[in-house]
Amino acid sequence: MKAFYADHFVLPLPAGHRFPMEKYRRLRDRVAAELPEVRMGEAPGASDGELALAHSPAYIHDVATGTLDAAAMREIGFPWTEQMVERSRRSAGATVAAARVAMGLQTRPEGVAANMAGGTHHAASNKGGGFCVFNDAAVAARLMQAEWARVHRQPLRVAIIDLDVHQGNGTASIFSADPSVFTLSIHGEKNFPFRKEASDLDVDLPDGCTDEPYLQALDHALQELADRFEPGLVIYLAGADPFEGDRLGRLSLSFDGLQARDRRVFDWAWQRRVPLAFAMAGGYGVDIDETVQVQMNTYRVALEYWRRWAGLGSPV
Repeated sequence: MKAFYADHFVLPLPAGHRFPMEKYRRLRDRVAAELPEVRMGEAPGASDGELALAHSPAYIHDVATGTLDAAAMREIGFPWTEQMVERSRRSAGATVAAARVAMGLQTRPEGVAANMAGGTHHAASNKGGGFCVFNDAAVAARLMQAEWARVHRQPLRVAIIDLDVHQGNGTASIFSADPSVFTLSIHGEKNFPFRKEASDLDVDLPDGCTDEPYLQALDHALQELADRFEPGLVIYLAGADPFEGDRLGRLSLSFDGLQARDRRVFDWAWQRRVPLAFAMAGGYGVDIDETVQVQMNTYRVALEYWRRWAGLGSPV
């Protein structure tokens, strides 16, 4: 299974900053040590033209040149640096690359591939927010649609399944008038962002939600997605922040519950033979190693389904 990383582009954050930059390096180290079937490669950077499929040229220019105003930078939550720009480009490029591998746009389809970061779903067309600069899922969805149409002369429909604990407001706003992309978000009702956008399907969960009601809500949402939409690509945001030990999550899912969540999403795509690209999205554990463990569990599930696509192993 192919996974793309950009953790060597480290943002120079001030001491005490709550964004857990270190988790990306720790995840890559653990994947390299424990999951040899994962083939890791450096993420490419998304070009201005690729980013412009989901973002306004003026916003891309202002990010690239460091001319966003102070209020816009505060909403993003990072100080402007060249490293921030490069990392943001590569975070988007990693989901693009994963989608290409999963779909087989350059080689044979592998069915499943990963961005070892990404999930930057608070970025809208003309602004960022919540540690998100460019929206990787939106850029990848639009670019895959363009590339698929060029090769196959037919449209591509994309489902974005967002299971980060925070609502994917930026993704919802970008695709609000686009019926070719279905946006599904399951999130904490009272959590950030406090002004939510309307996804195609939003599922609001109460604080403290545990495994059983969460998985029931996910089952219902996936059934509704199946009833309403038939995608040719799934982009999955596998947030670790619904975990019970997350500082910002406010939900109470266990390791087992989150792994069951992942299995449901991968199985939904596998049953329909729909390629799936996934990104790690949020995770702010009190113990960062617990966040990384949630993500490692996602990779273990992903490998099971990648083996199915590769014709290896036995059914799960």
